[in-house]
Amino acid sequence: MKRIALVGDYDENVVAHRAIPVALKRAVDDLRVDVSWEWLPSLALQPMIDRQLEPYAGVWCVPGSPYNNTAGVIEAIRFARLHERPFLGTCGGFQHAILEYAQAVWGIDAMHAETNPDAEDPVIAPLVCGLVEASGGLHFERGSQLRAIYGRESASEEYHCNYGFNPLYVDRLKTGPLKIAARDDEGSVRAVELAYHPFFIGTLFQP
Repeated sequence: MKRIALVGDYDENVVAHRAIPVALKRAVDDLRVDVSWEWLPSLALQPMIDRQLEPYAGVWCVPGSPYNNTAGVIEAIRFARLHERPFLGTCGGFQHAILEYAQAVWGIDAMHAETNPDAEDPVIAPLVCGLVEASGGLHFERGSQLRAIYGRESASEEYHCNYGFNPLYVDRLKTGPLKIAARDDEGSVRAVELAYHPFFIGTLFQP
């Protein structure tokens, strides 16, 4: 049986946390595959994270930031990226996947405005218009894995967040392996994917 690690701090009051196991159960039943999942609270993530995550076939970094252990979450994402382990990051998971990549690959002191409100030019910045309990249109980039998964050029999805990718850094997504996978109706980045990785996708929306 393959196992999926749900990295994040479970809170029954968070709708996504209640919905994710239901969505996984439906996928397992529809696809008739032998897959299980378990929550890994951020505080349970250990310094020897490679050994801890090795048994898992995939990592889903779930919504619900700020996490209790940001450094541990970053390390879990790094494990999935470096070991080419299937990775999905939604909402806070999207934000922290970008933070991890910015720190490790772009070599910048990447900050999140939620946890560092005084940071200059944070990679994850407050949205001009918050997206709490909001929905909006998406346009998938031509040739993206996300577009192939959806099987169409556009869709409408839901959000529950106040922070997103800072457009000051958008040019970095045009030249390297981490690429834009989807934009909203105004052209803002709403999903990214890693070109050389079998499956590494982050979405600000919660599909």
